Amino acid sequence: MNQSILFSDQLTWNEEAGMVEFHAQQSGMLIICLVSLDKLGKLNNSSEVSKENAFEQFEAARFDIEEIAESLVEDEAFDEQGRIIIN
Repeated sequence: MNQSILFSDQLTWNEEAGMVEFHAQQSGMLIICLVSLDKLGKLNNSSEVSKENAFEQFEAARFDIEEIAESLVEDEAFDEQGRIIIN
């Protein structure tokens, strides 16, 4: 894992996107990252992912999600709003 990218433990529900939001920091820059419920289900081999259990599902796959996000940040795969989206 690249130590220049740090991930916060804080999770929030992004109502507008319908995704779990978490944050990364690289060289002092805050990066908003979003992961879809569908991706959480795939990572956890679960079809029972909902807004209500999304944080629990995230925690079960946190290591994999952070690896994916790190790779996307390194590839500069930001959306038009400067966020990392994991679908």
